[in-house]
Amino acid sequence: MESARIVGALARYTGDFALAEDVAQEALAEALVGWAVAGVPRDPVAWLLTAGRRRAIDTFRRRAAGDERYAVLANDLRETSPGADLLFDPDAIDDDVLALMFTACHPTLPREARIALTLRVVGGLTTDEIAKAFFVPVSTVQARITRAKKSLAAAHVPFAVPEPRERAERLGSVLSVIYLIFTEGSSATGGETWIRTELAQEAIRLARVLVRLEPEPDVFGLLALMELTAARFPARIDAAGKPVLLEDQDRRRWDRSAIRRGRAALARAVAAGKGLGPYGLQASIAECHAVAASVAETNWDRIVVLYEALGQVAPSPVVDLNRAVAVAMASGPASGLLLVDEIAERGDLDGSHLLPAVRAELLARLGRADEARVEYARAADLCGNAAERAVLAVKAAQP
Repeated sequence: MESARIVGALARYTGDFALAEDVAQEALAEALVGWAVAGVPRDPVAWLLTAGRRRAIDTFRRRAAGDERYAVLANDLRETSPGADLLFDPDAIDDDVLALMFTACHPTLPREARIALTLRVVGGLTTDEIAKAFFVPVSTVQARITRAKKSLAAAHVPFAVPEPRERAERLGSVLSVIYLIFTEGSSATGGETWIRTELAQEAIRLARVLVRLEPEPDVFGLLALMELTAARFPARIDAAGKPVLLEDQDRRRWDRSAIRRGRAALARAVAAGKGLGPYGLQASIAECHAVAASVAETNWDRIVVLYEALGQVAPSPVVDLNRAVAVAMASGPASGLLLVDEIAERGDLDGSHLLPAVRAELLARLGRADEARVEYARAADLCGNAAERAVLAVKAAQP
């Protein structure tokens, strides 16, 4: 959970992105051995940071005797003034994690490499989780991350939040990374837990810092989307940790404060008068759910229009699938199923559990129970998250 902050702080001290990650891992390895004997220290994060900095000093010592950076770092280790080892200030604009993210999103890297590297180093996602998020092989993600680290080292990319004129070209990648971290937190692709709250909240925290640094409509749109989505977290799982579908959620449990924050951020995006981007459009869809008293009272016609607009701005098979669901709610399951079958024929979501899960729901609503069970079973086989897979398996087994 603290890896991104530790790597960020070490990158700030060493000025070397790749070295920071290496020494952070070495510090963790040292902790696994040392803590088993001496016990866990009172402040584990500070211990890991100090150990990582010592490892960095050893590296500089090997590289060149008397290196100036070695002398500076060695002096830092002797500092005892309050806050000398403080990793970050959550309200500071020069947040180490944000600087780490902008470094990983440097334009010298291809877009896919920027996102994969930042998700791995900043978000703490495994290569398997990243591969599932992108629908690509694990080996592809591993290769992207390795090449990205080598490219940053070769280009001597500085560790810092860039100047305003340099931010624009990296902002799109930074927003994509924050959103993908949030998406993995809100609907985990693997593991036992469906919602990884700490990951989603970290993404929201980063967006709040970013919106102060770069108050652009797209940033407000992303913050609005995440706040409005996170507002439903308390009702999305039951007491046993099982997923609860939107139509079955107790809307009294939705976080009204998060809804107010999300709507306020969306209003800021709209007020800019530049038109909503993909995050703002998705936030508008989330707002339709947030203000509705029930599924039946939701403005599904407006949601269909918003998904059509989103499909023009940011086309993807998942957007098409969500639009099909909205059409099913607005015009009936038969209309939605026609659209889902068109997506299936294109093969755009082969290997994903999302399409068979949606198809199963629509078939069940049409009374085609046998076909629905087959699709539920197929979705369960493809689903990587244990909690969600269990729900699909139960539905597949229903008479």
